[in-house]
Amino acid sequence: MENRSQWGTRIGFLLAAMGSAIGLGNIWRFPATAYENGGGAFFLPYLFALITAGIPLLIMEYTIGHKYRSSAPRSFKRISKGMEWLGWWQVAISFIISTYYPIIVAWAAMYAYFSFSQSWGDDPTGFFVGDFLQVSEAGTFGSMVPSVLFPLLAIWLIVFVILGLGVKKGIEAANKIFIPLLAIIFIIIVIRAVTLPGALDGLEAFFAPDWSTIWDGSVWVAAYGQIFFSLSIAFAIMITYSSYLPKKSDITNNAFITGLANSSFELLAGIGIFAALGFMASQTDQAVADVADSGVGLAFMVFPEIISQMPASGLFGVLFFSTLLLAGLSSLISISETYIAGIQEKFNVSRGVAVTIGGGLAAIVSLFYANQGGLNLLDTVDYYINNYGVALAGLFEVVAIAWFARSLKDLQSYANDVSDIKLGTWWRFCLSFITPLVLGFMMLQNLSTDLEENYAGYPYEFLFNFGWLVALGAMFFGALMTMKRWPNKKDNE
Repeated sequence: MENRSQWGTRIGFLLAAMGSAIGLGNIWRFPATAYENGGGAFFLPYLFALITAGIPLLIMEYTIGHKYRSSAPRSFKRISKGMEWLGWWQVAISFIISTYYPIIVAWAAMYAYFSFSQSWGDDPTGFFVGDFLQVSEAGTFGSMVPSVLFPLLAIWLIVFVILGLGVKKGIEAANKIFIPLLAIIFIIIVIRAVTLPGALDGLEAFFAPDWSTIWDGSVWVAAYGQIFFSLSIAFAIMITYSSYLPKKSDITNNAFITGLANSSFELLAGIGIFAALGFMASQTDQAVADVADSGVGLAFMVFPEIISQMPASGLFGVLFFSTLLLAGLSSLISISETYIAGIQEKFNVSRGVAVTIGGGLAAIVSLFYANQGGLNLLDTVDYYINNYGVALAGLFEVVAIAWFARSLKDLQSYANDVSDIKLGTWWRFCLSFITPLVLGFMMLQNLSTDLEENYAGYPYEFLFNFGWLVALGAMFFGALMTMKRWPNKKDNE
């Protein structure tokens, strides 16, 4: 019998799951998404999406991992022989994300260092794209950037050590440090931010409800998209992590705790970010809307400007970029664990070999983002792998399980046997109809937009080579991996 790794404690699993869910998107994506989609009114569709899609999908993936006690590919195969490719597709998506995610973590590490002297000067945007990244035109990659390359190698070293130590001594132990530290630092940041001049203006802009947006379908799609992408669903992560749970584990309770903890952090991030934006607006005599941003622009262009205007700016900068570093590391570890588990089981190798092969290959590929064209490459790959990788894989997953394998009743029965919170018809209804409908609409909306105009104005050839081909390549890899036989005869029957 296989001697499968296990979490040492329940809190260890929960912290690891929270570490995966609480990532960079919580800090730089949610606040802007909420602000642009009705402010305080956005929380209604957001909570509805959490209840009807986020937590139900978490419960489903926790149940699959716990019941079949395997990586995503083998778990899906045990549900239905034809579903193995779906697991490998999700593993391939996670692998691709793990090649560019450490680049952002490396940027955060460097910016924590830059905060001491505020190296970005009076022009944070010019410093980021010019002095720091030395950005070239899309399709031109240029030379390696040492200030990105060396911290990138350091990040991978940390990740290799943690993954090499295993589930209990590595991943669990690391998250017991990372997540409490992340929470403490971020609470300090929020407390400081809300006491700044102009903070109330920022919070008013963030929470002021525009109820007219409730009738806008795109707002509801944005709410579902935020929930879907922020909970690490359809990455193969939660299936892998839950497969390490002891047999007597409360699945639904764990899913509710993870989902609510993730949403609580997003709300906290929104408060901290918009309090700081309100301060910046008051200092520059602008409206909050004029300084609000999201993503890379918010973290590495807008926030350095805010930091420069604050009292004890160096300390605040170190704290802020440390949160990005911790959130990024915990998520990167979880993303990498998906293909390490898959390699171990499919090729029957030790964990050390799987970490060396999977992590080593990801580290090598990540070097392509450490050159002068790295920012454009990262932006393109991230956009397409999320919109046509993660979202599409999630749609396929829920449709395959609910409509083709018809496994929801079986999974519901299993979850109810080990959980205090019992699942009812609402759970199956959400996964059978609401979630597929919303994900399908999201896909059509994204496809319509991208066929009308080139994403971010990049050349079509560049988008095709590093966007569409990467996203479709992950799907092709999933089909290819199913041709390799499993070492366990029962898995080949």
